[in-house]
Amino acid sequence: MELNDLGWNESLAEHFRPFEDQGRSPARVIREHTHIYAVAGAHGEVLAEVSGKFTYDTRRRSDFPAVGDWVAIQLSPQQDKATIHAVLPRKSAFVRKQAGGKTEEQVVAANIDTAFVVGGLDGDFNPNRIERYVTAVWESGANPVIVLNKADLCADIVARVAAVEAIAFAVPVLPVSATRNQGMDLVYRHINTGKTAVFLGSSGVGKSTIINGLLGDSRQQVQTVREDDSRGRHTTTHRELISLPGGGLVIDTPGMRELGLWADEDALKRTFEDVEALAAQCRFSDCEHGSEPGCAVKAALEDGSLDPGHWRNYLKLKRELRYLAGRRDHKARLAEKQKWRKIAMDQRRMKEERGW
Repeated sequence: MELNDLGWNESLAEHFRPFEDQGRSPARVIREHTHIYAVAGAHGEVLAEVSGKFTYDTRRRSDFPAVGDWVAIQLSPQQDKATIHAVLPRKSAFVRKQAGGKTEEQVVAANIDTAFVVGGLDGDFNPNRIERYVTAVWESGANPVIVLNKADLCADIVARVAAVEAIAFAVPVLPVSATRNQGMDLVYRHINTGKTAVFLGSSGVGKSTIINGLLGDSRQQVQTVREDDSRGRHTTTHRELISLPGGGLVIDTPGMRELGLWADEDALKRTFEDVEALAAQCRFSDCEHGSEPGCAVKAALEDGSLDPGHWRNYLKLKRELRYLAGRRDHKARLAEKQKWRKIAMDQRRMKEERGW
């Protein structure tokens, strides 16, 4: 496989030059399993593990390779396996807060150009969930595109598309039916040769079915959703980078039971541009949008120009991001204290060893 087919470019080549001098080869992570990766490059596809030095030097989980990453590898003499020595700088990364109580980031996909946020037009239609995903995409550095799948199961497509367009400012909204191959050409227009797209969304929205439609075969396993609530079952169990026959690459991801945001309020402002624009019109710059006079947000809620659900979701995500920022600051302060404590202990030990 040619490196250019995997998205290789001059910028990556520049970053790789120091590793080239060390006899390493460039490769891209196409699948991620527990402690092992499948990587592809000019040599073909091999399994690879990170080196012991890489593991020792790496402190954060998010610094380990993720699907979509470009890595510097050393092939074995038989060229049937490889060792990963470094991860090249990422131009973008879709990140979520790790599930559970830990305040850690998890990289879902790296070096992506377009992120398709997939939602269902069936009984699981959820604009608030779409807003959450779009906020995370803006933070990633990729361009969001909303795909509303299962148009064949929707009685009023126009109304639901309009509802999403009203909350998705300047973000394309594509209604499709992957099972009937309707609207798939609209999706393909956003995937260019040498560029990488990722499909994101909860279980059952049809991410793998859409990818099968783009591939023209049934490579990705799919399942039906539950009839009682239209919720899906997990079909895709790992992230995978796939080359499309017409050029371009896509990353399929497992459905997420929860998408914990790992972003700042700048990403929120891009998702809720209408709310931010209204807030800027309030009489007082520190308006809490409650009982203050001259509140443009309160006036918009009263005259119906601002949807109450949209406003509530904005407040919910804003509280979540502020809580996350506090947890991250606290964790950073603890890490700084531990660093200086270690430095002090090392200095004390050095003095004792030298008899000072």
